[in-house]
Amino acid sequence: MTLRARLTPTVPPADDDAAAAARAHGARLTKPAGALGRLESLVEAVASVTGEARPRLDRRATLLFAADHPVADLGVSAYPRAVTRAMVRNFAAGGAAASVLSTRHRAPLYVVDVGVDGPDEVPAPGTHRDPVADATEGDLVHEDGMSEAVASAAVEAGRAAYARAGAPSLVILGEMGIGNTTLASAICAGLFGEPAELWVGRGTGVDDAGHARKLGVVRQALARVGGAGPLPPERALRAFGGRELAALVGAAAAAVEHRAVVLVDGFIVTAAVALLLAAEPSAHAHFVFAHRSDEHAHARLLDLLGAAPLLSLGLRLGEGSGALLALPVLDAALALHDEMATFEAAGVPDREHAAT
Repeated sequence: MTLRARLTPTVPPADDDAAAAARAHGARLTKPAGALGRLESLVEAVASVTGEARPRLDRRATLLFAADHPVADLGVSAYPRAVTRAMVRNFAAGGAAASVLSTRHRAPLYVVDVGVDGPDEVPAPGTHRDPVADATEGDLVHEDGMSEAVASAAVEAGRAAYARAGAPSLVILGEMGIGNTTLASAICAGLFGEPAELWVGRGTGVDDAGHARKLGVVRQALARVGGAGPLPPERALRAFGGRELAALVGAAAAAVEHRAVVLVDGFIVTAAVALLLAAEPSAHAHFVFAHRSDEHAHARLLDLLGAAPLLSLGLRLGEGSGALLALPVLDAALALHDEMATFEAAGVPDREHAAT
């Protein structure tokens, strides 16, 4: 199977009957028509994806993929590569933002090591080290981030992680990897055929010199592959991606094929989703974009994807934290739709009978 085929999910047909039934049920609830605003259209979209007129999305999981990258040695991040491994331990110990939020919102956290430097001899409890973690990556400037074989294996690692989590109906995607905003910036510049300046931001908080180095790296990476763009998604992933980005695409593709809803986190996860949507635009309905982050290019990417995020809180943490913060909004929309009384049941006159 080619890498392009691995990136391209088989999208189940939209269930128009379920969406119509959800719309009809919503119209009978004790509220003015449209009074819950976007929450109402959100429920209809979920119904269309899941095939359930009153969806609950009770089977849920947070999938967090972690990897290190040679590009971090080029001075593009404010933190050293050792932070990735330390954060994997922190996730497993329950001390990270994603750990706290996933527990609070009943979305168990599964941490998948797809390329963390210097793995512990005994993996931390709650983590899984995929065999692709032992592969190598390029630094983007002098060579591709991944060979086709490594990229394919990383996509499959994401699909396998979704299966290990029990093929949940709701997936929250997160990532960890020092230097990976550089990868995401290069992917977006290549995918959309645009200059590096539009896509390179401060990431974890680099200073002016670090930002200049980061911009230079992305420019050189684009020049190495021809610079013109736009690139096919499989080429953009190989040229500029890392293993956690490829795994994110794989997990998202598996979720789409199982009629699941995917709650999308910040810039890096959105860049991975952009690769999948470039390969298969009809998958768009499966993605709920959780928030607009404070990272330089995230708003631009959301606009290009036609995505309206649920929240805007100035976040730039990653880990799936923004998606987990948006999860209660999605839960509230589904609960209101399922649990509110209808006009008939509550004995409340609706608009048709109010004047009689």
